[in-house]
Amino acid sequence: MALSNKEMDSSKYVRYTPEQVEALERVYAECPKPSSMRRQQLVRECAVLSNIDTKQIKVWFQNRRCREKQRKEASHLQTVNRKLTAMNKLLMEENDRLQKQVSHLVYDNGYMRQQLQNVSTATTDTSCESVGMSGQHQKQNPTQHPQKDANSPAGLLALAEETLTAFLSKATGTAVEWVQMIGMKPGPDSIGIVAVSQNCSGIAARACGLVSLEPTKVAEILKNRTSWYRDCRCFDVLSVIPTGNGGTIELMYMQTFAPTTLAAARDFWTLRYTTSLEDGSLVICERSLTSSTGGPAAPPASCFVRAERLPSGYLIRPCEGGSSIVHIVDHVDLDAWSVPEVLRPLYESSKFLAQGMTIAALRHLRQLAQETSGEIQYVGGRQPAVLRTFSQRLCRGFNDAINGFADDGWSIMGSDGAEDVTISINSSPSKFLGSQFNTVSGLPSFGGVLCAKASMLLQNVPPASVVRFLREHRSEWADFGVDAYSAACLKNPFTVPFARPGCFPSGQVILPLAHTVENEEFLEVVRLEGHAFSPEDIALSHDMFLLQLCSGVDENAAGACAQLVFAPIDESFADDAPLLPSGFRVIPLDPKSDGPIANLTLDLASTLEVSPGGSRPSSEPDLNCYHRSVLTIAFQFIFEDHFRDNVAAMARQYVRSVMGSVQRVSMALAPSRLSSHLGPKHLPGSPEALTLARWICRSYRVHTGQDLLRVDTQASDAVLKQLWHHSDAIMCCTVKLNASAVFTFANQAGLDMLETTLLALQDIMLDKVLDEEGRKILLSEFSKIMQQGFAYLPAGVCISSMGRPVSYEQAAVWKVLNDDDSNHCLAFMFINWSFV
Repeated sequence: MALSNKEMDSSKYVRYTPEQVEALERVYAECPKPSSMRRQQLVRECAVLSNIDTKQIKVWFQNRRCREKQRKEASHLQTVNRKLTAMNKLLMEENDRLQKQVSHLVYDNGYMRQQLQNVSTATTDTSCESVGMSGQHQKQNPTQHPQKDANSPAGLLALAEETLTAFLSKATGTAVEWVQMIGMKPGPDSIGIVAVSQNCSGIAARACGLVSLEPTKVAEILKNRTSWYRDCRCFDVLSVIPTGNGGTIELMYMQTFAPTTLAAARDFWTLRYTTSLEDGSLVICERSLTSSTGGPAAPPASCFVRAERLPSGYLIRPCEGGSSIVHIVDHVDLDAWSVPEVLRPLYESSKFLAQGMTIAALRHLRQLAQETSGEIQYVGGRQPAVLRTFSQRLCRGFNDAINGFADDGWSIMGSDGAEDVTISINSSPSKFLGSQFNTVSGLPSFGGVLCAKASMLLQNVPPASVVRFLREHRSEWADFGVDAYSAACLKNPFTVPFARPGCFPSGQVILPLAHTVENEEFLEVVRLEGHAFSPEDIALSHDMFLLQLCSGVDENAAGACAQLVFAPIDESFADDAPLLPSGFRVIPLDPKSDGPIANLTLDLASTLEVSPGGSRPSSEPDLNCYHRSVLTIAFQFIFEDHFRDNVAAMARQYVRSVMGSVQRVSMALAPSRLSSHLGPKHLPGSPEALTLARWICRSYRVHTGQDLLRVDTQASDAVLKQLWHHSDAIMCCTVKLNASAVFTFANQAGLDMLETTLLALQDIMLDKVLDEEGRKILLSEFSKIMQQGFAYLPAGVCISSMGRPVSYEQAAVWKVLNDDDSNHCLAFMFINWSFV
């Protein structure tokens, strides 16, 4: 029974009846913090609360909110405790694995020491040689897999069990020498423990972490690879064979996109084995079916290169509280020799595999777990699954544009004589743009979609910095008229307004929509605020909107690619809105080895790359290797049949303009390569850097009577620094005019012009840089150069290492003489050069 008003006033505490508590709880569910007027209204309208003072009701709501907060904090602490317990278990297992790896290495080291000692003490004893060879043979035998007949169910099961054993040895054992991945520190809120392979066949990555999902749910998500692996084009299960132990064997075919326009896409023909272990863990393991493993073979599809998936998979262990500990191993051989040499580090990088596939799987699991628990807040009231679908559609559309597969309707359009920009045309894009873009009776003929794409080499600038600048400073590279054309075409493909001068955006506003758990990817809407300066421009004066996806802007994520992908949308922004993605992708070209790379540079290049002791100082990052990357650009446009050539010319010119802007941006963002801490490095038969710089400048003065540089200081390295930072492209090559003439040095501007690095410079031939007209002129002037020591060449065009044409107003050529006045090399200076 409720207390009287007198008793309530004289008492410090109020004892509420169940009916009163129920009424208050109903109000609390609607409004946890009611106002004073709301509390008074509650007392007047609710009979069971009529004898409760409003001050006491205020205290009840305060206590209720406090209890709710304590409950949430207790729940959070319990969750953190479970995570810490699971992570501690993982770290202990990892420590045990590392202890076993140390034991194996100590054993191998002792074995090799013993063999070397035996060889040194008895070099003439053939029995020692036979013993050493037999030991090596015994050690190599376990890695040799005899060919199996896996065409029968029993043979497939045997192959599946072998794959299971090999996968588990990689996931929890020492079958592969794993190295902790830089920047991936384990902790309760981290992605987990991530490692990459060292000195194994192919490339491999390993990760283990805790996710708040049931094991069966985790297995379901991971098996649906197209939902989380952004580079997966298609994934088909062609056959399912149940096994006697309750598992399944699946024969699968997968195609993956090529990340750039410079390489072919990959496909995989694999066996997948799903089973459970005695401890209740789920295992999904996989390997390729090849001639060496047996099994039904399948030839690669056209335009694809067959890659091999070595024993890989997922180990999913149940954990307290409905969570799972997930171990992931990805081990592949991508046939790096089938791609251009400049891209081989990409196909030999375990870090890139880890970022694009292994870590991506864990991040997707964590994302779904937080979406399921309601921890993620999204802007705009969109469902998380809808926004995730938008991100996937943007990535897939961009990958489709880069690859341009013929079976999707893409075909290559003829070039305009230069090979730097490729134009692809798709005359039936309704499957990814929607049925509204089919030909409509009575309206002009809809031609289709045109894609202009290109790739170029960037150096000495982190991919994250480039993408961050492109995202934040769109006006530095974008043409508002082209944006307006794309937006208008998407709204009505049969009204094609071309951009008019005088119409430009007054600014851009970025409106966030969603971000992933670790903020490595952002989905946002960009509003471009437009103005019109004439009546004809009114159609272009409205604000335009872009749906934009930005990822990889964290500079600490080693091996991660950075990309900015966007597509025009209208104000309605419907869930099924057609998207025509364009954008940029910057992929770091890390060397395969985690250790220091061999010094293969010549002359001045060696000075700029290494320290006096032959290695780079620990405080000086290897900018040339770490910040060497390939940029891929793709822009898509809708066109009508009778406007196709005009749109193609506009797209080609626009992409070239954007490439030039990005080149200027990267040069502005790049730190100086020349450090005062770097000293000369002597190579056999090569001068030191300061000497070569002095020879170049002295020879120029001797032959022309003018100074190449103006040195205002007496510092010994002043000539070298000024030569390196000279605004014109200066480069040296051997004194030959045949196919063997190679470049030995180039300053910063020369490297930018050739789109190469100091390491790769010596692989560039002179006859590959000069065009046919330039080679003829140089050949006609060669005798003059050798007799008089100097000659001017007229304006012309040369070709960079990436195939881009470079124009120059004039070129100077002179002989570089050594201290004995003998010919050392030829020096070229290209004046006022620019990309065409």
